[in-house]
Amino acid sequence: MADIIAALSHAFWLLVSFDADLMEIVWRSLQVTITAVVIASLIGLPFGAWIAVRRFRFRRYVIAIINAFMGLPPVVVGLVVYILLSRSGPFGVLDLLFTPTAMVIAQVIIILPILISITHQSIRDLWANYHDLLISIGTSRWQRVITLLFDARRALLTAVLAGFGRAIGEVGAIMIVGGNIDHVTRVLTTAIALETGKGDFSLALALGIVLIMIAVVLNLLIHTVSKTEREGTW
Repeated sequence: MADIIAALSHAFWLLVSFDADLMEIVWRSLQVTITAVVIASLIGLPFGAWIAVRRFRFRRYVIAIINAFMGLPPVVVGLVVYILLSRSGPFGVLDLLFTPTAMVIAQVIIILPILISITHQSIRDLWANYHDLLISIGTSRWQRVITLLFDARRALLTAVLAGFGRAIGEVGAIMIVGGNIDHVTRVLTTAIALETGKGDFSLALALGIVLIMIAVVLNLLIHTVSKTEREGTW
């Protein structure tokens, strides 16, 4: 209990004093996570909608594989990305290992199946309702995709938030490909792991509280801006 009280006090002090090291770590965490979520959304949302409205051979197997990849072990993703970006790997010439870019790549791989799967589920239900209407007015396939994406925007917002939550809490993969280098690739989760290893539980808990506060505040902000739950029938 004493550790928790000390952590709360420490977290409060770090926030009100705008601790320079904390602000740097928080900014890097948000920068890496938001970049990964934006890239994954640009790929995952249209692709999830496309496989919902498109019938092709092996479609069921593709969907099953994507759903299975939702549970990808982060350390395995980190290991694969590490091998690909290492000096002896096929992309070693790009010199991306132990950089924020490598961390973004790992996070995109981890959250992409989540975004695709949730989008597919949401669009599939809408497609069943609007199929005849959209076909009858002669829309192209991509016009149908865009229309369904717009109509499912609230469900897709949930998908994006789920991806953000998974990405900002990730530690295994980004520890491997980022290296937890001070002032370069250290983010909140890797800093928590470092301080726990050093035995500084108070600071580790304080960083954890800051991490949770960021996730909660960002979710509240997005729900407020998008007016979620204000236009429902309940």
